[in-house]
Formats: sequence, structure tokens, C-alpha cells
Amino acid sequence: MTPREVFLALVNGVADERWDELPGLYAERTDVVHPFHPRRDPAMRTRAELAEHFRPTGEGPRLRRRVTDVVIHETADPEVIVAEFAYAGVNEDTGEPFRTPGIFVLRVRDGQIVESRDYFDHLTSARIRGQKIS
Repeated sequence: MTPREVFLALVNGVADERWDELPGLYAERTDVVHPFHPRRDPAMRTRAELAEHFRPTGEGPRLRRRVTDVVIHETADPEVIVAEFAYAGVNEDTGEPFRTPGIFVLRVRDGQIVESRDYFDHLTSARIRGQKIS
């Protein structure tokens, strides 16, 4: 898959809650960070860590979301794209609508993500889930 195809598979997989499929989009050894996350969690470096990251907990509200506002920027490096997007949806438990924007800088090699910088609206994401980030 191309970097564009991998990105679209990733964000649509999240929107469709295909959690078991998402780790396979990443290389066995990878480097995924969320630089703007308030907790400054460490990088995820393996597919197994990504599987844990995507594992549903069964807690929290039911969210219905879709991917919107996708703009993918090709770069001089054929492995790298910069992708702008948002998840738009509704918290089905409260009826509250939401929109969470993000920008991913992805390096895809041989059809798998080997590096990702995910700039995401973590505070809104936590709020719609009823979580607090400290």
C-alpha cells in the first residue's frame, strides 16, 4: 500500500472501530509519538505496543464517528506524507456532537508505518470520553 492508502486505512479503521486490524498497518519495529499529548507518553516502538494502544477497554461512552476534512500532502520523500483530517461524530450516550482535528506525519515503508508523529486534539478526545487528563 502507498502512504496515502495506509493513512486512509488507519483513520477509517479507527472510525469504524476495526481495532484488531490497526496494528497490522505498522511495522514490527516502529516509532509512534504523540508530541502534543498532555501526559507526554513515551513513544510506541513495537507492533505489540500498538496492539495494546488500540485494544478496546469496554469502558467509556459509545462514539459514532467518521473521517472528514482529509487533505494529504505529498513530500519530496516518497515514504512521507503529511495528512490533515478530523473525526466528526456524536457521543451516542449523551447526544453531544464532537469534532477532533489531527495531523499525522507518516513514514510508510513496504506498506507499513515505520514512523508516525500524531498531532491530535487529545483534550477534546478525552472530554468526549468523560476522561480527565492530568
